[in-house]
Amino acid sequence: MVMGAPLEDARHLAQRYDRMRQEAEAQAIEVSKRQMKLREASGNSDMVARLEATELKLQELKSNMGVLAKEAVAAMTAVEAQQQRLTLQRLIALVESERNYHQKVLQILDQLEREMVSERQRIEGAPPPVVESSMPPPPAYEEVNGIFMRNTVAELVETVEYFLAEAIQSYRAESDTELNLSAGDYIVVRKVSNNGWAEGECRGKAGWFPYDYIEKRERVLASKVAQGF
Repeated sequence: MVMGAPLEDARHLAQRYDRMRQEAEAQAIEVSKRQMKLREASGNSDMVARLEATELKLQELKSNMGVLAKEAVAAMTAVEAQQQRLTLQRLIALVESERNYHQKVLQILDQLEREMVSERQRIEGAPPPVVESSMPPPPAYEEVNGIFMRNTVAELVETVEYFLAEAIQSYRAESDTELNLSAGDYIVVRKVSNNGWAEGECRGKAGWFPYDYIEKRERVLASKVAQGF
């Protein structure tokens, strides 16, 4: 809001104009009264002179009111223009502040996006993590005249008597040296290593498989015998 001399000057002019207007209204009433008295007592030169003086004063007041009104209007217009300038300046400052704020937010978002893209590229470019097997690989061996011989050190495999076992869950071979199993298959187990693997034969094929996937059986169901295991 406009403060200081311009506003005080405009208020002072407005107050002067209001007092002068009230004085002119009172003077106009006085002129009317004197005109009525003059009509009642016609030819009274003293009353005529007073009426003329009253009318002259009324004309002066009206003239002064016109001048003062122009000054008051000019002062109020100046105050209004100044107020508009101040309002515009405040709006410009507010817009500038909002623009700076959003620019800072945009910079933060751009920085965050760059960091996220960099992190994604780092993750995508990194070599896949090495997943350690929960179980060591089976001992290596080779088939010689239908007999599987051990290539690992002697302590990895314990020689046991052949026994019959049933697969309690399926197993998918991951190499040529391993044996596929389906739940319910019967296997002739020929070796059991101390690292959790067993070697045997099922359905005419031989290979290694996890020992925990089988259970020892004392006999074979007749349906399995018919199927040849």
